[in-house]
Amino acid sequence: MGDLASIVKAYDIRGVVPDQLDEGVAEAVGAAFARLTGAKTMVTVHDMRTSSGPLADAFGRGAASQGADVLAAGLGSTDMLYYASGELGIPGAMVTASHNPPQYNGIKLCRAGAKPVGIETGLKDVQSLAERPMVPVRVPGTVTSRDLLPGYAEHLRKLVDISAIRPLTVAVDAGNGMAGYTVPAVFEGLPITLIPLFFELDGTFPNHEANPIEPENLRDLQRAVVEHHADIGLAFDGDADRCFVVDERGEVVSPSVLTALIATRELAREPGATIIHNLIVSRAVPEIIREHGGVPVRTRVGHSFIKAEMARTGAVFGGEHSGHFYFRDFWFADSGMLAALHVLAALGEQETPLSRLLAPYSRHRASGELNSLVADQAAMTALVKQAFSGRPGVKTDELDGLTVSAPTWWFNLRPSNTEPLLRLNVEADTEETMTAVRDEVLGMVRDTP
Repeated sequence: MGDLASIVKAYDIRGVVPDQLDEGVAEAVGAAFARLTGAKTMVTVHDMRTSSGPLADAFGRGAASQGADVLAAGLGSTDMLYYASGELGIPGAMVTASHNPPQYNGIKLCRAGAKPVGIETGLKDVQSLAERPMVPVRVPGTVTSRDLLPGYAEHLRKLVDISAIRPLTVAVDAGNGMAGYTVPAVFEGLPITLIPLFFELDGTFPNHEANPIEPENLRDLQRAVVEHHADIGLAFDGDADRCFVVDERGEVVSPSVLTALIATRELAREPGATIIHNLIVSRAVPEIIREHGGVPVRTRVGHSFIKAEMARTGAVFGGEHSGHFYFRDFWFADSGMLAALHVLAALGEQETPLSRLLAPYSRHRASGELNSLVADQAAMTALVKQAFSGRPGVKTDELDGLTVSAPTWWFNLRPSNTEPLLRLNVEADTEETMTAVRDEVLGMVRDTP
């Protein structure tokens, strides 16, 4: 077996197939996860990549070798795994590399109730167990096929009722990923005219990467929305756990705006609730949460931090600027499809176009995330902190990287966990102020030897 340490990441297992991740590795990981959890039953789901089905089968064989019965759900999205784990109360595995290039694949694990398994919550233990031989038990578990799609679609429609919305034309770019499988089932029977883009399941991603956070990958959806006079466009990543939105003009909607919109809907349902947001969403998000009687709680970037804080506070909802949206009533897990249903419900319950509906949630001007290659992340961050500390009205904190804030602007400069990069996000009340702050910080980061 290859070097597991090279493919065990912070939140999942991910590597090149078959050089780093093959069926032998998947089988060993399945056996290790069954041994670690002691589960009598677990579930597997996989995406549309050519290698995903065989890897999921191998994982199931490994789990069964340790006595666990395996429900093999076949094709599905990552939030379908969370649905199965939460609804059935069992651990599970999703075989996917999300938006990564075709040669990659991976395994996401969760405990019963969709509780995440990361490097600090069991993934290191899985690695340790998988690296040593495990003797099969005398009576192995069984592997049984199980179709989860109908139950998943029904469950989401119970959480967000959109049956009474006005007729909508909705363009959806699945990027040849799993949304092409789940969207038709979730939308079935709804007053929606669907404009499908790239619904054919194809893990080679022949049209564009299934990564909607990159603007270039939204161009096809933007054109389709305008050409078909659609009310809204939705774009999903490869495993359909992230969702991005395009309005009726073909303009991309900031995930911060969607976070604020969904927060107000959840606060209308549960006044005074706690809402989680990470520290690079727009300043408008906590402002709007407070205005609607909610309690905003700020966290670091990353789903493990969001989920942990949601569980600690009992928050009803959490949003990230990366297009991940988390719901207490979905076992504190993230679901791009559930976020999409919230936006469709908000749009369809009234008559104005999406751009006008969302205008009150967009208050500030943002730079977007800007990456800079640096030799010494810590030294450069310290240099920027020194330059801004002590200025009138300026505050700094280091919850995640460096955040510098003033009454009319703020920026966050944080290191990448995997590359020698610093990531900069700037926001201000005006375009001119945002540009000035952005250029000053980038001037230091990029021009300092």
